[in-house]
Amino acid sequence: MPLAGLPVDLYETSSQFVLTAELPGLSRDQIEIHAEQYRIVIRGARAAGPSSDVACEQFHRVERGHGRFSRAFTLPEAIDVERVSADLKDGILTVSIPKAVEQDTRRIDVT
Repeated sequence: MPLAGLPVDLYETSSQFVLTAELPGLSRDQIEIHAEQYRIVIRGARAAGPSSDVACEQFHRVERGHGRFSRAFTLPEAIDVERVSADLKDGILTVSIPKAVEQDTRRIDVT
């Protein structure tokens, strides 16, 4: 199931980006988050669907996905990869993504 089918919010403050995603039923060990200079990648796996634990002849509707998922977000500014943090509470994943401190420009004199 692609994570694209789940609601995701991504907003920006003066000092950080904040990403929230609805991941009901997932535990912390089922989610991986990778941070790069301008990018956040969320990957994970959801346990097998209802067919594995429900005895029936036919399902009439299966809307809740299962299996592996991955989703990447490109950010408009560089981020401080070392300070990215994540929290999972009540099925909502919140990733706090601090912006990188801007590098000062410096004039180099040629000698």
